[in-house]
Amino acid sequence: MIMRKQECIAMLLAGGQGSRLGGLTRNRAKPGVSFYGKYRIIDFALSNCTNSDINTVGILIQYKPLLLNTYVGMGSAWELDKPNAGVHMLPPILDDKGGSYYNGTANAVYQNHEFIDSYDPNYVIILSGDHVYKMDYSAMLKFHKEKKSEITLATIEVPWAETSRFGILTVNGDERITKFTEKPSQPDSNLASMGVYIFNWSTLKQALITDAGNSQSQHDFGQNIIPQQLKQERKVYSYKFHGYWRDVGTIESYYHANMESLNAGHFLNNSDPSFQIFSNEEILPPYLAGPTAKIETSLVCKGCIVHGEVINSILAPGVHVGRGTVIKDSILLPFVKVHTGSRLLRTIVGENSEIMRHCIIGNWGRIDSEHEGITVIADHHTVSEGSIIGKNKIVHWPRAI
Repeated sequence: MIMRKQECIAMLLAGGQGSRLGGLTRNRAKPGVSFYGKYRIIDFALSNCTNSDINTVGILIQYKPLLLNTYVGMGSAWELDKPNAGVHMLPPILDDKGGSYYNGTANAVYQNHEFIDSYDPNYVIILSGDHVYKMDYSAMLKFHKEKKSEITLATIEVPWAETSRFGILTVNGDERITKFTEKPSQPDSNLASMGVYIFNWSTLKQALITDAGNSQSQHDFGQNIIPQQLKQERKVYSYKFHGYWRDVGTIESYYHANMESLNAGHFLNNSDPSFQIFSNEEILPPYLAGPTAKIETSLVCKGCIVHGEVINSILAPGVHVGRGTVIKDSILLPFVKVHTGSRLLRTIVGENSEIMRHCIIGNWGRIDSEHEGITVIADHHTVSEGSIIGKNKIVHWPRAI
């Protein structure tokens, strides 16, 4: 049954565990992690869809889906609650023939081919739920059509030292991709895939069916689908993106992307009513800075109460900072409490955690170094009074230490 003919629909991969984010994903899927105070990571892909006039989005969920289900809801915060379109949460499919968990990114889309068929799209855009960026997908779709492409990859140049983290590709003078290598040790270029793909639905459907029948496949877009389509000499093109984009799948990349967002020229600090990033965070009262508060170059969200010193840091909604406390170069996620006299340096504190009195977290012995490690306190953790936790530590379990 065709629900309503759509030219292009989006499939958003949001089921990954995100183990490289440590304690931040112990209670939620990676796309549900708080970012820059007022957002969650999934907000960026959903907002991009809204701003690109893509109003049918399938969100493929699996690991710890409760927060995403609750947070996204009907998609109204992103203006995606359209009749016969909108947001659809898509867990792994079980039927009378059995079923299984999603086994790779391609398998996740393959399991939902009937959902895609129900909209009879000409094109399908595949998105990842762990990237921070602002992008008009309609411009990429226009490029795809002009090139008469069968598959188009959004690409961006990355530092040569980071090429081993990405799918790296080579293009000819017409932007047609001639080679694609997933996470190469010796790259031919520094042009990286952003994990944003536009497929002709007929091309993607056949590729997924073929891949599903290959027992040797990892069922992954980067490792299997794209290389196989190139071998079959499909028309695969590179759409170069020139804006800000960060993969925030590791503690280091997540930390640095948050801290970069404090810059006055960053897109999150520029008012652009024509291309907004939407969020479904609850509405809280304005933040309160007490008479002993000192705040420098920091983002302080609604619902925060600050009595201490906050320097170059991000306080998500509902954070409480006690008297005599120093928060420096740190990220405090929603509803964290830091009590009197504690000091945090280059620390990420997970949601609903509590730092008791007179704790020292981070390597305060060398506060002038730009290369000190990052300390992570997991969600729902209580750090006992007087605790000392050095750099490069990840505190996982929700118990006093």
